[in-house]
Amino acid sequence: MGGGGRMSATPNNKFESKKNPLDRVPHTKPPFTLGELKKAIPPHCFQRSVLRSFSYVVYDLTIVAIFYYIATTYFHLLPSPLNYFAWPIYWIVQGCVLTGIWVIAHECGHHAFSDYQWLDDTVGLVLHSALLVPYFSWKYSHKRHHSNTGSMERDEVFVPKPRSEISWFSPYLSNPLGRAFTLFVTLTLGWPLYLAFNVSGRHYERFACHYDPYGPIYSNRERLQIFISDIGIFATTFGLYKLAAAKSLSWVVCVFGVPLLIVNGFLVLITFLQHTHPALPHYDSSEWDWLRGALATVDRDYGILNKVFHNITDSHVAHHLFSTMPHYNAMEATKAIKPILGDYYHFDGTPLVQAMWREAKECLYVEPDEDSPNKGVFWYRNKF
Repeated sequence: MGGGGRMSATPNNKFESKKNPLDRVPHTKPPFTLGELKKAIPPHCFQRSVLRSFSYVVYDLTIVAIFYYIATTYFHLLPSPLNYFAWPIYWIVQGCVLTGIWVIAHECGHHAFSDYQWLDDTVGLVLHSALLVPYFSWKYSHKRHHSNTGSMERDEVFVPKPRSEISWFSPYLSNPLGRAFTLFVTLTLGWPLYLAFNVSGRHYERFACHYDPYGPIYSNRERLQIFISDIGIFATTFGLYKLAAAKSLSWVVCVFGVPLLIVNGFLVLITFLQHTHPALPHYDSSEWDWLRGALATVDRDYGILNKVFHNITDSHVAHHLFSTMPHYNAMEATKAIKPILGDYYHFDGTPLVQAMWREAKECLYVEPDEDSPNKGVFWYRNKF
């Protein structure tokens, strides 16, 4: 196959396990093409099965229903203080499973759920709306993220700023207390702020909002579907209002609200850690191309949560290269392309909390290397 001649020069798994994850990935044009990578992947990995895709939906929803039944049926029977310990456990595990459902809806947005676009959009709209995500709104902005990953001018999410553009107060947050505050705000408010105000997103000349059909994020042909997304959000919000009226606001918060906060926190964390790393470059228009941008991401290890999150965490490089591939084939594809990618493939097995803290500390702004002729290649810095 196209990349076969390069395989012998590529590190083996033993070498990869010893590789320093902070070593910079190559930023020059890769010695392979997207076509060569595709040829290395078994053809069945690109096949989408309606039955198999729905099996993950049914499985996740069944787990959610079981956790809900246990919490609402038995928690009030527990003696104090056991009931106070039971609810946080429920919030965490339910939030993790709901994050998996969020990932399946994300697959629908990539047309990776089935061969039928209408089915993908129907399933995605229902699942994402239930999680208060504007499906089509996010689908289109996320599509542009995949089309422009790593671009300083056109990427859509977690776009780093050059030192000259960072906020005046940033140096005052570059300490343990400020870092903890920044992470707390990012994980709790980051998702709604991104949707409502495009915080951490691409710069637009006017106000950008995922709920605004006439905002600068969307084209004229997309505006009707943005209205449909808004209707989905309204329907879920109205349903929650009726539940709160029937049960109580505290019941809705405990059963649904806090797990949803866990979902929002995880999806922000996953995206942050996939695209924020001291070893990853960003490019301006003088250097950026699609393949190098797609490779400017990193696979992470979330332990057992890799499976709960349908491997969006540890097969993200392959996902950026072939986003219509279903998640259940992504790990096989990752294994197939790693020998060709060589040093262009980046994996970091740093424990989750440690990685989150390190990236929040080390990745504050980007600048080109002073002694490099490639002034269009930007790397993370943290020195003020």
